[in-house]
Amino acid sequence: MTEFLAVEGGTIAYETAGSGPLIVLAHGMGDSRAAYRAVIPPLVAAGYRVAAVDLRGCGESSVDWPTWSRTAIAGDLLAVIRHLGGPAVLVGHSISGGAATVAAAQEPSLITAVVELAPFTRKQSVRLADLRVKRFRQGMLRLLGTGVFGSVPFWRSYLDVAYPGVKPADWAERLGRIDSLLREPGRMKALQGMGRSAPTDAGAQLGKVRCPVLVVMGTLDPDWADPRAEGTAIVEALPSGLGRLEMIEGAGHYPHDQFPDQVVSLMLAFHRSDAERA
Repeated sequence: MTEFLAVEGGTIAYETAGSGPLIVLAHGMGDSRAAYRAVIPPLVAAGYRVAAVDLRGCGESSVDWPTWSRTAIAGDLLAVIRHLGGPAVLVGHSISGGAATVAAAQEPSLITAVVELAPFTRKQSVRLADLRVKRFRQGMLRLLGTGVFGSVPFWRSYLDVAYPGVKPADWAERLGRIDSLLREPGRMKALQGMGRSAPTDAGAQLGKVRCPVLVVMGTLDPDWADPRAEGTAIVEALPSGLGRLEMIEGAGHYPHDQFPDQVVSLMLAFHRSDAERA
C-alpha cells in the first residue's frame, strides 16, 4: 500500500513491508520503487522491515521540484528514514547511490550502512579509449538521446543495453510500466533533470562517510567502460577499511533486477559481517 510523506518541495511516495531492522531502497532515474519488486520479499523473509521509495518526480511521488541533485534526493531519503523511526541501512541504485553517500555523510546517526548498486557517486570523465568499448558507446548514445530529445523509445533502447543477456521474467510488463510512467506529465522532465545532475556533490562527501559501504557493480554495465575500475575508485575514496566492492558477472546497470538473489545474498552477508564487527 502506497504511503505519502510531505517534504519541502513536494510529496514522496513509499511502501513498507515486514518488521525488524529498517532497510530503505532507493531506485535510479527513470524508474520507480518497482525496480526492487524481486528484492523486497527475501529481505522481509530474512527479518527486515523494508521501505521502498519513489524518488522525487518518479513513480507516485509528486512531479514539480526545484532541483534534481543527489543532495536534494538525500534530503528526501533522510526525511523518510526519520519518519519511519530510523536508523536504516540505505540502498541506492545509480543516482541514488550518490544520494546514499551524501545522506550517510550528513546524518551518520541515521545511516548504519550503505549499499550502492551501480552508483554514480564520483565526477565522471570519458577517455577516447572508453569509446572503443561497444557496450559503453551504445549505452552513452542512448542516454544522450534520451536526455536531449526526452525520448521514451531512446530510454527503452538504453534499457535493452543496460540489461545484457538475462531479462526478468516479467520484462514486458516491466517495460510497459516504465513506458507508462514516463509518458505522464513531468516524469520525463525528472529523468532529464537527474541526467543533467553531476555527481560531484556526492564525490565530495565520500571521505566523510563513517559507516560501512558495499558497492555492487555488474561486469557488463554499459554506463562505464570499466565498471570494476569505477567501483574500486569509489571504495578507495572512502575512509580506509569502510568500503567493499563486489562484482556480479554478466550483470548490467540493474544487478538487483537481473540477479536479485545474488544481490540479496551479498547484502545479507554484508549486514552480518557489519553486525559482527559492531
